[in-house]
Amino acid sequence: MTGNGGRRPPLVADRRYQPSTRDAKSRSTRQTGTGGGSGGGQGGGQGGGRRGGPPKTPKRAPRRRRNPIAALVVAIVGGIWRTVFTLGATVAVAGALVLGAAVLHFYSQLPPVEKLLDARTRGSVTMLDDNAQVFAWRGETFGGEITAKTVSPYLKNAIVATEDRRFYQHLGISPRGIASAIKINLSEGRGALSGNGGSTITQQVAKLLCLGVEYDPAEWKNEASYEADCRVGSVWRKLKEVPYAFAMEAKYGKDNILTIYLNRAYLGAGTRGFEAASQRYFGKSAANVTPAEAAMLAGLLKAPSRYAPTANLERSQERASLIIGLMEEQGYLTRAEADEARAHPAELSDSARQETGGYFADWVMESGPDFLTRDTTEDVVIRTTFDQRIQAAAEGAVHDVFESKLKSGSKAQAAVVVMSADGAVRAMVGGTKTGVQGAFNRATMARRQTGSTFKPFVYAAALDENYPPSSIVQDAPLTINVPGSGPWSPQNYEKGVYRGPITMMTALANSVNTSTIRVQEAVGRENVRRIAEGFGFAHDLADGPALALGVSESTLIEMTGAYAGFLNGGSSVRPYGIESLSLKNESEPLMGKDGGMGERVISETAARQLVYMMTRVIKEGSGRRADLGDRPAAGKTGTTQAARDAWFIGFTADYVAGVWMGYDDNTPLSGVTGGGLPAEIWHEVMTRVEKGLPIRDLPMDAPTEFYGQVPANQGGTGPVPGQPDFPYQGETSSAESGNVAERVLNDVLGAILGRR
Repeated sequence: MTGNGGRRPPLVADRRYQPSTRDAKSRSTRQTGTGGGSGGGQGGGQGGGRRGGPPKTPKRAPRRRRNPIAALVVAIVGGIWRTVFTLGATVAVAGALVLGAAVLHFYSQLPPVEKLLDARTRGSVTMLDDNAQVFAWRGETFGGEITAKTVSPYLKNAIVATEDRRFYQHLGISPRGIASAIKINLSEGRGALSGNGGSTITQQVAKLLCLGVEYDPAEWKNEASYEADCRVGSVWRKLKEVPYAFAMEAKYGKDNILTIYLNRAYLGAGTRGFEAASQRYFGKSAANVTPAEAAMLAGLLKAPSRYAPTANLERSQERASLIIGLMEEQGYLTRAEADEARAHPAELSDSARQETGGYFADWVMESGPDFLTRDTTEDVVIRTTFDQRIQAAAEGAVHDVFESKLKSGSKAQAAVVVMSADGAVRAMVGGTKTGVQGAFNRATMARRQTGSTFKPFVYAAALDENYPPSSIVQDAPLTINVPGSGPWSPQNYEKGVYRGPITMMTALANSVNTSTIRVQEAVGRENVRRIAEGFGFAHDLADGPALALGVSESTLIEMTGAYAGFLNGGSSVRPYGIESLSLKNESEPLMGKDGGMGERVISETAARQLVYMMTRVIKEGSGRRADLGDRPAAGKTGTTQAARDAWFIGFTADYVAGVWMGYDDNTPLSGVTGGGLPAEIWHEVMTRVEKGLPIRDLPMDAPTEFYGQVPANQGGTGPVPGQPDFPYQGETSSAESGNVAERVLNDVLGAILGRR
């Protein structure tokens, strides 16, 4: 109508696509027109445009042709990548499934925590002295269960700070820790898995549990070899640790894993678990340790034997100082607490510090029944006869005499036994090296010739046959025809020196060989053998006349026990160290003492007379260096063939003590007799043992009358009517025989056997 002359507009199809910018611009131009007026523009626009039909499709730019080689490379790389990705994803899924299956497998096999805290196959033996104080442990000691909640927080934190600072953050495995360990190992020239392992506490517990493999005596020689095998760091073992650690984390949780660790870790000196170690080193529960003590205990985890404070306290304290620094750095200790711990390092308890009684403890373990001592599967407590004061006295005496009287570096050895008259052993030194365990014990294991310490058995036989101590016996040359060996002529220590008629007291005091043999032959060798065996001389005794001179072998503890029989009035003694044995935490003992006094061997009168005779050995005879002054003492010296052994055994009214000296290889001692260094050691031991004790008289009887020819210095006034009590004179050797070889042989035999 208006505007188009009444004509209808042309029909145009709807556009399906948005016009491009160029189309829009063209359309605008057409609508505007190229003429001058508006009419011309409109007409021109309508006349110049396309009427009807869709607009033209814009032309595309020609496509660039791709390089066929590049296209091929791209296709190959893409294919490989897709293959690798697919394979990796498949392996990852499969690995995850295997790992999950392994975790579930271990999870299902893990026992309750309570069954894992004490898995020892052997028990322990705790030894108490005569004052009920602990002085020794044997086996693996388990002090009792302790948990992550009951242990001292200082100890708990020290362990975490030292062993696994991210323990409460990881899931059992620490990739960061493993990477750090590998880096350290490679930087130090080791293999990636050698040395530092980056193990978490969870992994260490897995090793302690041997990844679930239980100890089998048929497969492993002992527990030590079992544990060594469990610690082998093979690749397979490392891989197996991963699911096992995850399984423990899932089943137990952090605190229970730490509890297992607290109870199963080995911490040196035969201690298993921190409670046992704390009791062993500090005499207190692990629940009550100080920061310094906690640091020392945690320091044992790296190397228990090396850092055990009983082995080297200074080294253990240095290790503890390092751990205190870690605890401070990680915020477990304040600066003030750390400084206090460093300024006052942990010290051993009195019992742990003494390191004494090792030989005694070993002997006790041998004395008791194996199933309750060496092979026990229970925790056993043994109350013993051990006296730590007397032990210190014995050890100190041996040390001081050796330091002052022997050359530096001497390989000579000494042994000491101190006991009561009933055989209760109070102290034992098995060698010059003390504070040892499992060493050769010369007091109980070494069988040596006894020399003249055997002679009291000869005189005991005579006294028991009612010969008085003043009985006269000849000290003169003597030859005895020994069947199968020929004539035998013993010599005295002072060769060629003879005293003539003397009393038995003088013969024993001066250890006169010829007189002692005459006494033996008069009372009968069988009587002498019977009495020696009755007093505990347990080994084979010689058959010939040399029996009297101590050619038979015995141990120091047996000889000391025999002398205890002289002191107690003539009854036999079986030396013992066990008073009672019971299971831990049970009051009723399983067994009582394993020794003591036995049957009477000689009469009490004979015993009292023998004690008096033995006092003369110390007061005027070969044992004067053992004299204790105003305190009565009795004893006997002994030196064996070629001075290979030197002895002194004696007693006061309180204690019996035996001392032996010699070389382990039987090398002769140079210038040493029983009356020399052994008597001096005995004097030093008894002076210290008796310190502070009241002086008591010995149970003895002095002779009231003399018979025969008695020198005035023995209480007589010269000749007294009567005949010698020992008519046996032997067969005096005759020079008329002319058998020079026989006389030389007799002299050699006499030189060998003629010792005090």
